[in-house]
Amino acid sequence: MPASQFRAARRAEQHPTFSSSITTPPSSSTFSLSFNLPDSRPSSPGSSIFSSESSDDTMSTSSSKPELLHASTEDIAERDYFSENPAPPALDKHTQLATDFIEFHADAGRRVALVTSGGTTVPLERQTVRFIDNFSAGTRGATSAEYFLESGYAVIFLHRQFSLLPYSRHYSHATDCFLDFLHEGPNGSVVANEEYRVKMLMVLRKYNSAKSKNLLLTLPFTTINDYLFVLRAIAQLMRPLGPNALLYLAAAVSDFFVPPERMVEHKIQSTNAADRQDTTEGALKKADKEASKETEDDEETFDNFDSSPAVPRSKRLIVDLDPVPKFLKNLVDGWAPEGMIVSFKLETDPEILVHKAQYSLTRYQHHLVIGNLLSTRKWEVVFVAPGQADQWIRVPRHRRKKTISGIENMVGVAASGGEVGEKPLDPKDLLEGEPELEIESLIIPAVETLHTAHIKKAKTRS
Repeated sequence: MPASQFRAARRAEQHPTFSSSITTPPSSSTFSLSFNLPDSRPSSPGSSIFSSESSDDTMSTSSSKPELLHASTEDIAERDYFSENPAPPALDKHTQLATDFIEFHADAGRRVALVTSGGTTVPLERQTVRFIDNFSAGTRGATSAEYFLESGYAVIFLHRQFSLLPYSRHYSHATDCFLDFLHEGPNGSVVANEEYRVKMLMVLRKYNSAKSKNLLLTLPFTTINDYLFVLRAIAQLMRPLGPNALLYLAAAVSDFFVPPERMVEHKIQSTNAADRQDTTEGALKKADKEASKETEDDEETFDNFDSSPAVPRSKRLIVDLDPVPKFLKNLVDGWAPEGMIVSFKLETDPEILVHKAQYSLTRYQHHLVIGNLLSTRKWEVVFVAPGQADQWIRVPRHRRKKTISGIENMVGVAASGGEVGEKPLDPKDLLEGEPELEIESLIIPAVETLHTAHIKKAKTRS
């Protein structure tokens, strides 16, 4: 598609945005964090629309707003979130870079993959010092991006700032310092150590090739809010690509956040040392009063939710988090309706992994959910797709450097992407260490095969 047609199509396909607003009542869908136990206090007012109390208010408002008459819950959740939360400062810059990148590859008829990677932070203050995070370093996303590039895709890599990047991940995530791979050569030159030179040259050439051909665009985010704004913008930009668009959502996205109206401006204080200083006499009286209060606090009654009665509730930090609205179904319905959507489901309990993946598939109407267990995520994944049997993909036995119990002839089937059974690997059968083969080298070809079928099906329909 020529760039001029791409721009015209993008303008024509943009959904109208809602301009009205709904005032929601206090939310009952909050998650309380207090030493990993729920807080029994009433929830604070928030922006969530999922409270059962909000149905009457939403209905009456919708009836007076023609544009909301046929709006789905996801549409309203999307409208409310993006109207009530501030856009990140770099949104316009990221949007322009993505526009130029997508137009370039749309003109060439190339497939474009949006790969999301890394974890999202949940700030607790506007001037953020404290935040909630997860363990993700972006390994899955950065590795997958390389294999997408190997398969001929152009890649928009939407990543958590300072997480792993394609190609540089081979050295930025090493246990040794990067400088240990180098030494000083003649005339002050920098030279790679002999034992690393072949691999470093190969990685460097692939990176330079991707950049010189304009095949890789990296865009950073930090917070859950940054991520959602940029994800929506890029997904909408990819709509004119039609089925050639692939959204590969490997980022570990937070399920909860603190709405801006409940977020404090400055760093949350752990003591009262920053309070206004009184006169010496006043300070002494204040100290006596606080000492007396502290004695009272130590004797207060605690409920069953208190994990440590020795710590008074008045000295704890209790954070009320709202659920992030579940509007990812709009990736299919509105943001990128013809593109192929691949999402991930990470669990720690093997008994619920496939069930949760199937639930996500049904709820969000994505084309593929890739399930993986925390303990075996580098060794195997399960593909859950509509109308297909669950398919386990595993690193083949001879590339594992492990002793695995099980049926020998099933391992080869797993390596070729076939179905290997109903149960995942037992983590007890895996020794410590890394597999010789990156499982992403099996995941991406399988995804590419499904994407090819998706494109052919779309062409048949049209």
